[in-house]
Amino acid sequence: MCTACEELVDPKEIQLEEIIAKHKHQNGPLIPVLQGAQEVYGYLPAHVLKHISKALRIPLARIYGVVTFYAQFRLTPMGRNLINICLGTACHVRGGAKIVETLEKELKISDGGTTEDGRFTLEVVACIGACGLAPVISINNEVHGRLVPESIAGILAKYE
Repeated sequence: MCTACEELVDPKEIQLEEIIAKHKHQNGPLIPVLQGAQEVYGYLPAHVLKHISKALRIPLARIYGVVTFYAQFRLTPMGRNLINICLGTACHVRGGAKIVETLEKELKISDGGTTEDGRFTLEVVACIGACGLAPVISINNEVHGRLVPESIAGILAKYE
């Protein structure tokens, strides 16, 4: 194969083919293939789902059913910074809803959304595991606790 031809092949497509080949002959290959594809692409674009459908001989509608059922799968790209906002009991009692409102207003997105500039994705979660610091958010797994609405803008400014 020529070097010029190799440059035309998307390395992600090669990785996807390797993932499919690894799981294709196992029982229940769909979930591991979807997980691997999402790891490669960062989300599950429509063309990837169509390719998986053909390769595994699984109807596209069934694949979409699985992808939309499980919260781990994403059909849209994530932002560069993932914000998890906790609304578990401790965070809820200590004002977590106000933090959610502030984040949504500041970022102009709601739960599951990504800012237009691709800077942030916001996800409401049941627990971050830092109840003693409630209310808390984590940005890229960095926990920020004992929050008040006024602290949000300053915290967001630290992330590109």
